[in-house]
Amino acid sequence: MDTLDAIILGIIQGLTEFLPVSSSGHLELGKALLGDESIPEESLLFTVVLHFATALSTLVVFRKDILELLTGLFTASWNDEKIFSLKIIISMIPAALVGFFFEEQLELLFGGNILLVGFMLIITALLLWLADRARFTEKSVSYRNAFVIGIAQAIAMLPGISRSGATISTSVLLGNDKEKAARFSFLMVVPLIFGKIAKDLLSGALTSENAQSGVLLIGFTAAFISGIAACTWMISLVKRSKLTYFSVYCFIVGLLSIVLGYYYY
Repeated sequence: MDTLDAIILGIIQGLTEFLPVSSSGHLELGKALLGDESIPEESLLFTVVLHFATALSTLVVFRKDILELLTGLFTASWNDEKIFSLKIIISMIPAALVGFFFEEQLELLFGGNILLVGFMLIITALLLWLADRARFTEKSVSYRNAFVIGIAQAIAMLPGISRSGATISTSVLLGNDKEKAARFSFLMVVPLIFGKIAKDLLSGALTSENAQSGVLLIGFTAAFISGIAACTWMISLVKRSKLTYFSVYCFIVGLLSIVLGYYYY
């Protein structure tokens, strides 16, 4: 993988992590179209580094929210911040279980399987189309909602299912306020990403003899900068009910991926 490929893939990750079009699916499509021939371990390492970059961009965009949560956690009273943090923990359970028990099976799906990506993108398109037609409410995410949204996040571990699209759509379809749904969706993934990276670092799973540190740094920087822009933009789009545009986009890219996967791979 050269420098230009790293920049392109970094921007793809940064934009699609927050826009509801599946970052994992677009990364796999990007790697396939760019002719990425890196070994699976190196490809996975690059993907994890890009996810780490977008997790950091989430911290930047929601720095005030995260500071309030941390402040509330260290107070003696049972407050809104502790309640919200508990809901985040509940939402993490399904994805944590899937990641723990099916990690190897999931890794096998991230090898340029664009036919699978295509079908999953069409499912994402359907979810977004339904969510954009949900009625407006001011309801906050409940404990039960948090677990159901967590199940959606676990399903979104498949390449082609948008994590933000699945979680925001599920939350909105459960009757939650769209802006609150977006905020919860972006914050709920941060502990999982950092936890996954810590686990892989301790186990040595992120080491690769063929990894190029310069390429990783360039990809990281591109994903971080574009992630900040996309995260801020996405919050505004959800509030204004503009998800249908992404639904159409996912449907078209999904169909193209299926055709490409069927005839050329």
